[in-house]
Amino acid sequence: MIWLTWRQFRTQAAVMFAAVAALAATLAVTGPQLAELYRTAGSGLVDQVSSSDQTLYYTGLLVVLAVPAVIGMFWGAPLISRELETGTHYLAWNQGVTRTRWLATKLGLGAAASMTAAGLTSLAVSWWSSPIDRAVNGGGATDTYFPRLDPVAFAARGVVPMAHAAFAFVLGVALGLVIRRTLPAMATTFALYTAVQIAVPMWIRSHLTAADQTILPIEPDGTPISIQDGARQIVAHPEEVPGAWVTSSRR
Repeated sequence: MIWLTWRQFRTQAAVMFAAVAALAATLAVTGPQLAELYRTAGSGLVDQVSSSDQTLYYTGLLVVLAVPAVIGMFWGAPLISRELETGTHYLAWNQGVTRTRWLATKLGLGAAASMTAAGLTSLAVSWWSSPIDRAVNGGGATDTYFPRLDPVAFAARGVVPMAHAAFAFVLGVALGLVIRRTLPAMATTFALYTAVQIAVPMWIRSHLTAADQTILPIEPDGTPISIQDGARQIVAHPEEVPGAWVTSSRR
């Protein structure tokens, strides 16, 4: 069953991973130069990035954000809808392999490949963009690049794209099972996945858990002040607290 699933899936997988390899090779050419520029310029890197590297920055963001949607449309949606639309499910689901094993193998291989493709893409783009991310988070004065906690950058870094790819793949499979036609299922998958990606950061995420906000006084010259709050001592440098994320600070 695994061999048959791979035979049916290998063309789509080859195209996707070839595209990921091409992107990684392109980023590898300029990545070391960008890292060296950060070592010498620090947060001033944001004002020295070339136009070609700026184009690569936005291209990388778009590719990482697009990969899960493409996976949902072209890998997830046709998985069952194609069988139902062409009638081949009558043959595929009446062999020695049970329907449960058939579906588990298809879903398992597809989900693993989806998360791998998204993870490799995110790894390449996150590595290349890390000097710019560190420069922005270090106080680089720019309106050109996204802070690390911005919804756009957050969705295109680390393991987040892997979760999005798994969600998009399963969403496509579920819609294909319900709609039972390939092209409508693909279009609906893209539309619904896009709607979720817009709605969650804009209207839902802020209600999941409340952010902690600490307002601390500092001297006019910027000297830190410690405040005794009961048994706790609050310092004016929250960025020194392990695990703390500082999204804004001002005098």
